Amino acid sequence: MPTEPSRSSSHPLEAHFREAVGSLRRGEATSTAPDQHRASAAVRGGSGLSLERCLELFDAQIASRLCDLAAQWMHSRGRGYYTIGSSGHEGNAAVAAALRVDDPALLHYRSGAFYITRAGQSPGQDPVRDILFGVAAATQEPIAGGRHKVFGHPDLAVIPSTSTIGSHLPRAVGIAFAIERARKLGHRTPWSADAVAVCSIGDASINHSTVTGALNTVLHTVHQGLGLPLVIVCEDNGYGISVPSPPGWVRAAVGNRPGLTYLSADGGDLAETFDTASRAVEQARRRRRPVLLHVATVRFLGHAGSDAEASYRSAKAIAADYDRDPLVRTAAMLVASGRHTPTDLLDRYDRTREHVWSVAEKAMASPTIGSRAEVIAPLAPRRSRQAASGAIEAASPGRRSTAFGDRLPEYQGPFTLAQTIKAGLTDALALDPAALVFGQDVAAKGGVYGLTRGLQRAFGPARVFDTLLDEQAILGLALGTGLAGFLPIPEIQYLAYLHNAEDQLRGEAATMQFFSQGAYRNPMVVRVAGLAYQKGFGGHFHNDNSLAVLRDIPGLVLAVPAHPRDAAPMLRSCLATARVDGTVSVMVEPIALYHARDLHGPEDEAWLWPYAAPDKWAQEHVEIGRARVHGSGRDLLIVTFGNGLPMSLRVAKRLGATGIAVRVLDLRWLAPLPVTDIVREAETTDRVLIVDETRCSGGTSEAVIAGLVDSGYTGRLARVCSSDSFVPLGPAAAHVLLGEAEIETAARRLLR
Repeated sequence: MPTEPSRSSSHPLEAHFREAVGSLRRGEATSTAPDQHRASAAVRGGSGLSLERCLELFDAQIASRLCDLAAQWMHSRGRGYYTIGSSGHEGNAAVAAALRVDDPALLHYRSGAFYITRAGQSPGQDPVRDILFGVAAATQEPIAGGRHKVFGHPDLAVIPSTSTIGSHLPRAVGIAFAIERARKLGHRTPWSADAVAVCSIGDASINHSTVTGALNTVLHTVHQGLGLPLVIVCEDNGYGISVPSPPGWVRAAVGNRPGLTYLSADGGDLAETFDTASRAVEQARRRRRPVLLHVATVRFLGHAGSDAEASYRSAKAIAADYDRDPLVRTAAMLVASGRHTPTDLLDRYDRTREHVWSVAEKAMASPTIGSRAEVIAPLAPRRSRQAASGAIEAASPGRRSTAFGDRLPEYQGPFTLAQTIKAGLTDALALDPAALVFGQDVAAKGGVYGLTRGLQRAFGPARVFDTLLDEQAILGLALGTGLAGFLPIPEIQYLAYLHNAEDQLRGEAATMQFFSQGAYRNPMVVRVAGLAYQKGFGGHFHNDNSLAVLRDIPGLVLAVPAHPRDAAPMLRSCLATARVDGTVSVMVEPIALYHARDLHGPEDEAWLWPYAAPDKWAQEHVEIGRARVHGSGRDLLIVTFGNGLPMSLRVAKRLGATGIAVRVLDLRWLAPLPVTDIVREAETTDRVLIVDETRCSGGTSEAVIAGLVDSGYTGRLARVCSSDSFVPLGPAAAHVLLGEAEIETAARRLLR
């Protein structure tokens, strides 16, 4: 028997199915009551699954299995690019049947039957086409447009997930939280007010730190008495690629968690799975509490097409799984009902097979993405001017007066960087009822540095609230609330803490628009206190200067406001483009400059700036990806950002006193980098010094140099940056962090 399916011959899994179903002829159909012959009757006594619905789910199971076989066939012919299948997991069709079509679903890669079942609830859908065109990376695939093979569809409330192991679960928790928070605030989400979020994961994912943390967030939320309508489906096939899960581990790990209802079902028994899933969904919907549904499955065809299962499993063990085939067991239940014969069911299989292979042939002939521009089109739409205009139009004087009282910020000040950001956050909450501020310590305390102090009192605990101490949970909450139509502004206490959760930005937030062609968006502005140079407080975890991981994420906006003149406008730009374009932004705020007032000498107050009234916002608007120039000297250009800005301005003044005219370019945006501004200013001086407070390896200076070289710049070029080192505690930090003396020495050397 061939190991790869062909258009006309059977795969061993097909041969097994035909033989097993055919052998059902030798059994006797049972009929214990006359009404069992009616389609609306239960498929068996005591079950809520009707014969009619069971047959529909059987069709979905068949289609899912055949899509897997067709994907392998397409791969063998060079036009199939994804071979992780759902074979053995087809019982998840019953989970889909227990839910409503408007319940938001985040599915893992073995959810083919779930997706097909849900699509069957919406007229005009052909889920087989969706799946196989995704396998072929075809542009006509409806959600990712050929960028990846995902289960997703905006009309089906299926949110595409392309996650690493279980990394979509924090987002699912955030969605469930958002559904309940929206009910409290009167906010409309894309889903019904009584919707239930569902998220499917595998048994191996239970062990991943992301899933463990998300489950802890679930329990923490419930422990506080908050609603969380969430069904987590753990489809347990006993393997994580080649590593077996210890028998009973999933139940032991999650079966006795306070606040999390645990239900289990045999995924090969469609009626049992449907009845148990219905209980799970009913409890989550009625009680607004989370349920973990543990479904025992098998796994056919290995982990993926490249996985040689025989290298780590015995032939006997593989053969034993065939006896648990969910398709055969559903067929047996239908035959036992007395309404269907094995021949009827095999005919249905063959008709579906014909359709699946017909679609596969069309998928292989369909075009794939033809250019770089097409690939990246959904990544970073930029309509900043339009976004800014929308924000200005929303600037209601009444809302601002309620928030600020008789102390409107434009009549106070001038402000420090911290005060400016706080005023900007207050305006954001006042002008957009969907804005939320949350994170560790942001509520009563007002954050470590006081930037959110008083916001909870002004806007209430439903909009400004503390979270548990888990950065993955904080970002997952932002991911979920953003999808629900809120505008989340999460705070991460320190830059070093963001690295615990960076995949929530890289693998979840930034990919959402890319893999859904903008059909789904998770707008957010993540505020992070970061960078070094704090006095009297520090060490690596409070003086982290690593930004490389953020600059490397496609489509993500990275803002670093150094001066209070720029802080509020840049925050407004991030918020506005989040609302208009669905942009994910991270604003890294230099801690050492939060409360700075002076630049060149005591009480010069050169690091203060007045806060602009709304009628001035258009005038002071800061375009994403545009730098600011300080000075007009033509002898030397210093390119810098963050803490490098005040250091460079002080060096520029000292050089100016000796007759050397310097201009300083504050990048402000590290992604997208303002290359056009860098090149333009560099051409005016013919000498460029890059002052980079981050590390030499992976630091921002590398990108600036690359931008100049790529543009054909031929002038003199040098850089100074901090050492490739973690930042130590106390005075020792000065040995590895860039200092003004080093900047001035490099500038004079370059000028010689």
